[in-house]
Amino acid sequence: MRLWLARLSSVTASQMLMVAVAWHMYDITSSAWDLGLVGLFQFVPALFLTLPAGHVADRYHRGRVFALCLLLQAAIAIALVATTQLGLASRELILAISVLLGVARAFQMPAQQALTPLLVPQDMLQHAVALSSSGMQAAIICGPALGGFLYMVGPTAVYATCAALLVVAMGLVLAIKYKHFPVTLAATWDSVLAGFTFVWHHKVLLGATSLDLFAVLLGGATALLPIYARDILQIGPIGLGVLRAAPAVGALVMSMALLRWPMRRHVGYKLLVAVAIFGLATIIFGISESYYLSLIALVATGAADSISVVTRMTLVQLETPDEMRGRVSAVNSIFIGASNQLGEFESGATAAAFGAVGSVVLGGVGTIFIALSWLKLFPALAQRDQMEKSGFL
Repeated sequence: MRLWLARLSSVTASQMLMVAVAWHMYDITSSAWDLGLVGLFQFVPALFLTLPAGHVADRYHRGRVFALCLLLQAAIAIALVATTQLGLASRELILAISVLLGVARAFQMPAQQALTPLLVPQDMLQHAVALSSSGMQAAIICGPALGGFLYMVGPTAVYATCAALLVVAMGLVLAIKYKHFPVTLAATWDSVLAGFTFVWHHKVLLGATSLDLFAVLLGGATALLPIYARDILQIGPIGLGVLRAAPAVGALVMSMALLRWPMRRHVGYKLLVAVAIFGLATIIFGISESYYLSLIALVATGAADSISVVTRMTLVQLETPDEMRGRVSAVNSIFIGASNQLGEFESGATAAAFGAVGSVVLGGVGTIFIALSWLKLFPALAQRDQMEKSGFL
């Protein structure tokens, strides 16, 4: 429960921070390219540091690693309060802050993901992942909405609230008790890259993680929401918060449904269908000029993505031995980071070239193409029937 509450608090703070930083950047530069750079500057340090971070998560106490990452993010939020109050906030400062956030999250994700299997029995893992996802989605609903509301007072109100929530989360993580069995691994290239090697030879995991990578990389429209909120739908920062929260509403409903009715059969085909639906809903959002239709489309993307998240995370944890969970979770984190942060850069870059609507529609079409392609490229994933079946194929 402490881990669940810690994730609820930290994800709420993270979502508020992302809304405030994105709107702050767009206020300063009015540039889709710069919105994309925010994502890229978070992704680059994660790309280089996440595999070593997985090694750290397997060797050291995962709870303490998680807590240190939260402390760094709290310090970042406090620095944003100070610089904004002093009138020093700038495009360059926000990009530098994005790099530091990328560093913190590079180490946080493997440690955080590898904690859950240590706290619940294996036969309850899918339920635990779904419950964790529901809490995270609740935070993603509340965080952007709260962030957008507080931004009306000023960005410093958002940043100060984020700092407080991150400190609370850090205290909750430090209170988590579990038996830590450190893995005495030398920091060699072989040990650092072992997680990637494991996933590469495990075709079910490779298919599931790469599917999420390319689907969200192409289909994500998060970076462009400030453009839709200000220029297309004309709904302001509060409306932006609602748009940011809409996918989480769908994801929360789907997570609760998966808690009540967990997937028992045909999980591979259901995963691919969900990704195709994600792409279709993205296209609808891209062409919509109606606020309410846009919200419905974003809710649908969240529901479809929730199926992908629960399926992928459950498979990763079930098929990975504990002594390698940190490193395999690191690989998964790279794929998540690439799909989210690099996806934001891709959205900003294509929007600069083709406009926001063209960028989102092309991404949705690409996502559907990826889902269809994975049927042929990863038959082991497509034919996966049950979660618990061994997937060493």
